[in-house]
Amino acid sequence: MSEMPGFDSAWTAVAVGREGEPVSSELRPLLEKVYVDILSIPTDLAALKKSLEELLEFLAGRGRTHANCWAVGLFFCLSDGWERDWTDQNLPEEFNDVLAKMGEALHDTVRSPAVAKNFDCLPEQLLAEVKNLQI
Repeated sequence: MSEMPGFDSAWTAVAVGREGEPVSSELRPLLEKVYVDILSIPTDLAALKKSLEELLEFLAGRGRTHANCWAVGLFFCLSDGWERDWTDQNLPEEFNDVLAKMGEALHDTVRSPAVAKNFDCLPEQLLAEVKNLQI
């Protein structure tokens, strides 16, 4: 029997260690909150902004690991296992831009930071962008 789409399925698709480094258990609830906020109807943009800030603060600080950044990047790049794809949620363009960047080069944060920085995809760059979002 296949698993129903939802956060558990989406998490399983991305919570894979990288080069022997595990994905942090602290990442799961942060990512789940963003997932729930994106898919809620109607979308509470203030709640989504807050959950994105919390996720990116984690990735910019104690959660800045190769495995964590890869997991988040894949989560937004592939949308595997999502109940509904985040790109179909009619979010404001500024929110879509941040989520798209998270799926672009966030995974380069630890191993190739110059690449991530060039694409404005370092966690601190994304966090600054989220903090400037107008609701």
